Amino acid sequence: MSERSGSVRANVVDIEGRRIRLAEVGWSDGVITAVTELGPETAGLGYLTPGFVDAHVHIESSLLTPTEFARMAVRHGTVASVSDPHEIANVLGGDGVRWMIENTAATPFRVLFGAPSCVPATTFETSGARLGPEEVDGLLALPQVGYLSEMMDYPGVLSGDAAVAAKIEAARRRGYPVDGHAPGLRGEQARAYAAAGISTDHECATLEEAEDKIAAGMLILIREGSAARNLEALHPLLDRHPGRTMLCTDDLHPSELVHGQIDRLVARAVAYGHDVFTVLTAACLTPQDHYGLDLGRLRPGDPFTAVLLDDLRDFRPRRTWIDGRLVAEDGTSLLPRVTARPVNRFAAAPVRPGDLGVPASAESGSASCRVITVTDGDLLTGSVRVDLAVREGVVRPDPAGDVLLITVVNRYRPAPPAVAFIRGFGLVRGAIASSVAHDSHNVIGVGTDADSLARAVNAVIEHRGGFAVADDTVEVLPLPVAGLMSDRPAEEVAESYQALLDRVRTRLGSPLQAPFGTLSFMALLVVPSLKVSDRGLFDGDRFAFTDVTAAG
Repeated sequence: MSERSGSVRANVVDIEGRRIRLAEVGWSDGVITAVTELGPETAGLGYLTPGFVDAHVHIESSLLTPTEFARMAVRHGTVASVSDPHEIANVLGGDGVRWMIENTAATPFRVLFGAPSCVPATTFETSGARLGPEEVDGLLALPQVGYLSEMMDYPGVLSGDAAVAAKIEAARRRGYPVDGHAPGLRGEQARAYAAAGISTDHECATLEEAEDKIAAGMLILIREGSAARNLEALHPLLDRHPGRTMLCTDDLHPSELVHGQIDRLVARAVAYGHDVFTVLTAACLTPQDHYGLDLGRLRPGDPFTAVLLDDLRDFRPRRTWIDGRLVAEDGTSLLPRVTARPVNRFAAAPVRPGDLGVPASAESGSASCRVITVTDGDLLTGSVRVDLAVREGVVRPDPAGDVLLITVVNRYRPAPPAVAFIRGFGLVRGAIASSVAHDSHNVIGVGTDADSLARAVNAVIEHRGGFAVADDTVEVLPLPVAGLMSDRPAEEVAESYQALLDRVRTRLGSPLQAPFGTLSFMALLVVPSLKVSDRGLFDGDRFAFTDVTAAG
């Protein structure tokens, strides 16, 4: 029998028919030829369901190349992802998107790519590329691209910006969905945003916001990633609006990806008391319907793309198949490792500790400063005023009060760094830095003092991308692929990343669940309220730059 032919006897889950029965499923050349019912549900034989779909993910945020991401994902019963490659697009433009497509061609894992809609995300930061309407239209013409990625420029949508409208029209002309990104948008504005052709949103932090957007006609992607965790708040939507929700991770770091993906979200949703068929609809079928994915529903004539689960409580995958090919078994991926062709763009100049200060108007005394505030598990930031000491004409951080230095350094050309203050990272010593800084991916760092911060930032620059931790010594996880992804096996990347996390928590003192993940979003200007780009401190509520020591 060929690699893509076979049969399996299991409790087959008919999600749409809302029933489970013992059956034998046979397939040939990857296509189901028969589903033969054998009797009622039988203990011990496992449960066969369509494979899981991660309905919105940035593969680059796993720090893995697409083929390595696939090797990990299939272990958890995930057979496909709807993937926005705007991280690499911000670094390398359309060439970066094509690189992702090229790498994905070497795996049977299904990836539906989107055409990035907002490169750069704003005009208030330095990016490595710019994708206008013509470039976006060209990407939408590629066969591996099937939707317009998250439209973060919701002010442009609401104001009728011509370039934004042209990108949306290019997708709608092809009958492709347009993904949304509109944190906090409600009421009439949410209705206007949806009416412009936006069909989804994954940025809802509250049930009320999600209900508004569903009422406006949008589908809600319930997100549970490494930095943003919304399942606890949004899970009631599953039973309230069956068929109007999907599950996604958005940004999932390797230390978590090795332990689970959509399977963990499904298990938690069922543990909350939600109907198993409704949850599986969100995890398996609604993404197929919305994005036009042909993954099958375990019917004759469908692709045999499925997962065999231990039970419908813990949802531990026993086996995963894609197009009839066994790709994972008992937690082990059967997909081969693929060597990645290196690509990058990195021209940052090293910084000195003296570059990482906030100047004051006096030589000594104190200064009232605007300070970014961070909440663990939330991409939204706040702002507080703190009086900080001034010495030798420079405003000093206050690690004892958890007011630390934050800097963003232009990675695309030598330029003076932007410096501000931040509270919530909890570092008691040292610094961390990264070249993963959404969305333009300049070098970002947080530290208790300028010397440690300079050492961490310069370690990232020296390696042309990566994560760095600096206290007595400096430790680096290099990310040579666009400064975003490793070229190493997923298991090694996860181990190295976890070691850095452990060091940040135990030696530097951060209480955050995902300190590097949280750091990466401190430059994401389109998510309010106070952030920092390579050009300075940015007020997301007013959508304008502001001074650290400005009054008001």
